Amino acid sequence: MILLKSKKQVEDIKKACRVVSETLDLLQNNIKAGMTTKELDEIAEDFIRSKKAKPAFKGYKGYPASICTSINAEVVHGIPSKRKLKDDDIISIDVGVELNGYYGDAARTYTVSDKIPPEAKRLIEATETALKLGIERAKAGNRLFDISHAIQNYVERQGFSVVREFVGHGVGILLHEDPQIPNFGKPNTGIKLKPGMVLAIEPMVNLGSCEVEILDNGWTVVTKDRRLSAHFEDTIYIGEKKVEVLT
Repeated sequence: MILLKSKKQVEDIKKACRVVSETLDLLQNNIKAGMTTKELDEIAEDFIRSKKAKPAFKGYKGYPASICTSINAEVVHGIPSKRKLKDDDIISIDVGVELNGYYGDAARTYTVSDKIPPEAKRLIEATETALKLGIERAKAGNRLFDISHAIQNYVERQGFSVVREFVGHGVGILLHEDPQIPNFGKPNTGIKLKPGMVLAIEPMVNLGSCEVEILDNGWTVVTKDRRLSAHFEDTIYIGEKKVEVLT
């Protein structure tokens, strides 16, 4: 069941999303070689709690940390640890926040320094662009898979692949709601998009094959060929006349 949000609920979701955005900005400013992902997790949790909010991921289905930190070939759900970042790493950070019973969710992929290979930079730029193109199709009256097709079409034209096992989702009253939003699909198919929908659109894009696997920790998703992956996500609100990016 898709939960359409009232204007009052959207205002409350916006507040949670603002904390998400501020947390990501803070983390971006702290990323450097030698920093551990555990330290980033602690910075995020302290900041989120200082805003009278809660890290939405911590304890969710047993997840042990406040944020997800996925490095290089890790696609999503990387668990923060004592692993130190290196100059040539890229890192995807996913942040979820619950504030007064409402949720926001977003992710970004960052470079640790300017020493990354050109293909990594191109992958990151393509994934961010794919998210923007998907959001452009998230208009009332369009179909759900119009979003999916826009992402897939652009990504594959760049020579990359979209992850198929993990998808975007509704968000706001719960951390994960219907509908699921794949990053691939046929245009003009799927449910009709309606005003009041709040969606987390999140392309996960691989440098090589689209195939992924989960590590023995039960959480961390990696590319099967161990080539790089990037992840961008925004929470958006579909209004009567326009789409608003909340994160």
